[in-house]
Amino acid sequence: MQSLPLPLALTARLLPVAVLAAAGWSLSSGPLAAAPATDQKTAQGTPNTQGTQSTGGASTTATAPAAKTYSAAPAPCGAVATKTIESLVPGAKTAGKEIPSTDKSVRRTCSWNALKGYDYRWLDVSFEITGSNAQAQKSYTERTTEKSGGGAVPGLGDSGYSVVNLTTEDKQQTREGVVLVRVSNALVSITYNGSDFETKKAPSTDEINKGAIKAAKDAVAALENGQTKG
Repeated sequence: MQSLPLPLALTARLLPVAVLAAAGWSLSSGPLAAAPATDQKTAQGTPNTQGTQSTGGASTTATAPAAKTYSAAPAPCGAVATKTIESLVPGAKTAGKEIPSTDKSVRRTCSWNALKGYDYRWLDVSFEITGSNAQAQKSYTERTTEKSGGGAVPGLGDSGYSVVNLTTEDKQQTREGVVLVRVSNALVSITYNGSDFETKKAPSTDEINKGAIKAAKDAVAALENGQTKG
């Protein structure tokens, strides 16, 4: 089926996303939420823990193993499984397009987008490597606070958060999900959105939220399987 050109309103809406991504970090175009009534839920972090144990009358302190410190961002266009891309962005070139970065060891982003029939989907995956776990936690807290109204994603990295928002422009709905994950000193950001130009409706909150989390799980696995130091 022949793809239709994107409406001017959507093109204008997406332009800021492309500009931000070109700067090397596209924690992108807007928030998401897992509660269908408001398209929003709340976030939580995962604290570090340490415990004390006693052996033969002597007290010793057992500390959790040191977290891995990541030295470089993985290649973002290879961070999401082909089958995930085919499912989330039908019709997109699975190779993706990496956005230029001033320092690839610190920030890398890849984008996929496609219009199949009347259905449009956009997916961004970004990695940012900070100088320490504390610095990454500070950035994670600031960003999740800015995108308030989302919710924690259990079992995703050291801390995982998702938020979904619905926007309407010229009667065309677009629903967008953002997932932010901290893994040691690294931050992983996913942006996933969609529109239906025939019905003017957006995909469901559940579809967008689950899709963004699926891509985030792939990206975190790619990071954890990549090169580390420390």
